[in-house]
Amino acid sequence: MSRIALFQARTGIDPAQNAAALVETVAAARAGGAAMLFTPEMSGLLDRNRERAAPNLRPQDEDPVLAAVRNAAAREGLWVHLGSLAIRRDDGKLANRAFVIDPSGDIRASYDKLHLFDVDLPTGESWRESASYAPGEGAVVVEGTPVGRLGLTICYDLRFPALFAALAEAGAETIAVPAAFTVPTGRAHWEILLRARAIEAGLFVVAAAQAGRHEDGRETYGHSLVADPWGELVLAMDGAPGLGFADLDLAKIAQVRGRVPALDHRRPIPPVARVD
Repeated sequence: MSRIALFQARTGIDPAQNAAALVETVAAARAGGAAMLFTPEMSGLLDRNRERAAPNLRPQDEDPVLAAVRNAAAREGLWVHLGSLAIRRDDGKLANRAFVIDPSGDIRASYDKLHLFDVDLPTGESWRESASYAPGEGAVVVEGTPVGRLGLTICYDLRFPALFAALAEAGAETIAVPAAFTVPTGRAHWEILLRARAIEAGLFVVAAAQAGRHEDGRETYGHSLVADPWGELVLAMDGAPGLGFADLDLAKIAQVRGRVPALDHRRPIPPVARVD
């Protein structure tokens, strides 16, 4: 049994304040008996005002939030999945980058979001992530974490089941889905899609989310959750910021896959025949 913590944050426009909240949460997660903490997408800065945000966007080695969380992880002896930060790449573009930090404070792995959120919602909200960010170029599974082999995704990746299938086939036992879901899409699809991905891949899904009305004016859905390989909810939070805990029994993965061995039954999809 592995105990984890999920931080449902309301990240703001000041990285120093966000870093302080994360450091405090690392300590609280450890005090609650967690072996690993999961935080949401954009844990270091959530600001859609590009001009105001620009001075706070740093290369990885200069990011103060990343440094603060690494120090806190080492001080508390805790694994941390830092859901994502906005990182300035060497080519000047931005990456929406997740980090897995071990109890020594070392970065064990990182992952750049593959699928970028470019949508126009019926509410009038319009999002163009590709206007600021470059997509990642590969999928990642991290060995040896407290939740077994951990597959990495970020938010909009949730809508692409082929990624989850690839992570499962690469040996993932848990997949992280840090997010900053909008309220309309969250109400309609958040829980349904997360539980479906857990069932399809026969593994645990851990989804730490942003929640509430943020300083930059956006509103995020919250409802962080953990789904087990059978699609049942191990943890279901509400729409307010806070810290939740869940106990994962990794033995359940083999039990479920033994009952429904869908991964073993997958076959290459042949060309689709179009018939008039």
